[in-house]
Amino acid sequence: MYAVIGAGPMGLASARNLDRYDIDFVGFELHDDVGGLWDIDNPHSTVYESAHLISSKGMTEFSEFPMPESMATYPTHRQLKQYFRDYARHFDLYRRYEFATRVVSIERHADGWQILTEHAGNRQFRVFDGVLIANGTLHEPNRPDLPGEFDGALLHASDYRSPDMFKDKRALIVGCGNSACDIAVDAVHHAKRVDLSVRRGYHFLPKFIGGRPTDTLGGKFKLPRGLKQRLDAKLIQMVVGKPSDYGLPDPDYRMYESHPVINSLVLHHLGHGDITPRRDIADMQGHTVTFTDGEQADYDLILLATGYKLHYPFIDAQHLNWSSGDAPSLYLNVFHPEHDNLFLMGMIEATGLGWEGRNLQAQMVALYIRQLAADQSGARELQQRKKAHAADRIDGGYAYLPLPRMAYYVHKDSYLKQVRGHIAALEKNTAA
Repeated sequence: MYAVIGAGPMGLASARNLDRYDIDFVGFELHDDVGGLWDIDNPHSTVYESAHLISSKGMTEFSEFPMPESMATYPTHRQLKQYFRDYARHFDLYRRYEFATRVVSIERHADGWQILTEHAGNRQFRVFDGVLIANGTLHEPNRPDLPGEFDGALLHASDYRSPDMFKDKRALIVGCGNSACDIAVDAVHHAKRVDLSVRRGYHFLPKFIGGRPTDTLGGKFKLPRGLKQRLDAKLIQMVVGKPSDYGLPDPDYRMYESHPVINSLVLHHLGHGDITPRRDIADMQGHTVTFTDGEQADYDLILLATGYKLHYPFIDAQHLNWSSGDAPSLYLNVFHPEHDNLFLMGMIEATGLGWEGRNLQAQMVALYIRQLAADQSGARELQQRKKAHAADRIDGGYAYLPLPRMAYYVHKDSYLKQVRGHIAALEKNTAA
């Protein structure tokens, strides 16, 4: 029997594929229902009231379980919460999970893994043939040390739920990723002042171009990487201009070398003076913040929208082939080079990958488990490849920035080509 840890999108996809290939398993979920971070009622969720998908539903949904036609192009978190509950019911996954159950530890045990769980104060040891870890990548806040001492409220985006917290406050939001921009847009309607502290440049994409979701445009013809970067950057500049037109630094890297900001409103508010751009923080004393350009301003609240760190507190990092850096070193971001029964599911980011890309990852893993047990050639080939290529970076030639989130970023087309290749080889054995 296998164990699946987590009942968010990746955990559900893992459970669905294990069930599909008749692999016995039990799932563990810390919350009392499915949905992971998309369930705002989950005390461990990091979403906020205004949160929507930043990719369109057609590019994000599971292909075998499309989102309803009535659902908006960019659904709300509450719509997604219901979507995952419907998914779990449709594939009869609820019966496979133990909810309100914490995984305390995972230890090697003979050829398998011993898991210590805790439910309602009761602890239990169980041994499993293998483990699929799918507890998510966006729940452990990255809280950088800031210079000086601030006497106001210092929070992280993970603490944010409603813009009411900004009412009559002078607010500084640190960061300029998708969450930072969403929260800044929320805050302008409640705060006395909203400033945005930005350390580096970002590429901004609107959610719609010509009435169509931006992530659905292009792709019909595959362009050389460098040409696509130049053409797409020119197109976006024609539509929204350069960041410096709004007082932000221009990026010193090319398009797609870091995750873009997909927000149609933050530039609007910057252009209207509702949000004031600031540089990086140089010092804090009392309520006064000094920025690297020498400017100063007073604030009541600083909110760090500085992202998240990978966090697997229940297992030794060595078991994940993680001795240094911001992410474990795993083949296709999922396969340990030595362990054939431990899989890190969903530790992957890519523009346009969606949940279907993660579903394909789960299908590949489930097929590998089944075919390795049957000693099929496709599984043995994958077994050898993961030993030799765990350190391979699937970047498609893009020079990704050395940032924590980009440590497990992949080029979608290159990644899916390899995943589909392994699935085809494994399924060929199945048909034989």
